[in-house]
Amino acid sequence: MKITITGASGFIGKHLHQHFQQRQHIITALSLRGKGWVSKFDRYSDVVIHLAGKAHDTANTSSESEYFDINRDLTVRLFDLYLKSDARVFIYFSSVKAVADTVNGVLTEEANPSPSTPYGESKLQAESYILSKPIPKGKRIFIIRPCMIHGPGNKGNLNLLYKIVEKGIPWPLAKFENRRSILSIDNLNFIIERLVEDERIASNVFNVADDVPLSTNHIVSIISNVLEQKLRLWHIPKGIIRVVAKAGDVLSLPLNSERLKKLTESYVVSNSKVKEACRVNQLPHSAEEGLKKTIQSFRI
Repeated sequence: MKITITGASGFIGKHLHQHFQQRQHIITALSLRGKGWVSKFDRYSDVVIHLAGKAHDTANTSSESEYFDINRDLTVRLFDLYLKSDARVFIYFSSVKAVADTVNGVLTEEANPSPSTPYGESKLQAESYILSKPIPKGKRIFIIRPCMIHGPGNKGNLNLLYKIVEKGIPWPLAKFENRRSILSIDNLNFIIERLVEDERIASNVFNVADDVPLSTNHIVSIISNVLEQKLRLWHIPKGIIRVVAKAGDVLSLPLNSERLKKLTESYVVSNSKVKEACRVNQLPHSAEEGLKKTIQSFRI
């Protein structure tokens, strides 16, 4: 099978490339940078996986137009090429943030989208364009809305938590109790492979997450366990933490309001729909197993 992947040089792209290559598929990495990429699109590919995009900038230094130019407009051009090509499957990597920046309860695919950032809105507009087009006979189209993805080579808030625990610094946000869905790269690879290879799965929009959400305190506990260190949790009053975070917005401290939100908010995502489509009761790897694998990779 010939598979074209955009954004193949990124964290997710590298893992998907390796996953499919190990299964003897032919992979083409298509860069969407510059103006010449259209002529390089292989219309004879069997599958197009669109990963390339402008990630959410938590420092808020990116202009709104960047998100729409990259996440919406490039997606529109690529999708139009797919519709005219011989490819049978198109997978667009959107985000749960295209639906909601905050979640009360559990996020399902039936939720009414209401993104609150240019990132989320640009992803939603790309989704809307894809969904507005009739699906030609013989083609299948999937919109994937993953939550926070992690795995070996991952950078971000997990790496921040790891460094805090590694240095023996007590976790200062233990007063915040939350439940947050995460997604291991191995479970993501499993789902994408099923969507690509199982022709019984019809076009659809899917949330993707591990089976069980974890609290940040639990994640810190897992990191401590992997590092064989004593668990250190500080239950500092929330009010004091919020004051420090607001100061961080101005003084560029390690903790700011955006990072505090990411580390302490609850964001639970249902994966029931995609599991039903893939005909599985549970994903191959538990949330704890996947997280331990990611944390162990930080030690190398």
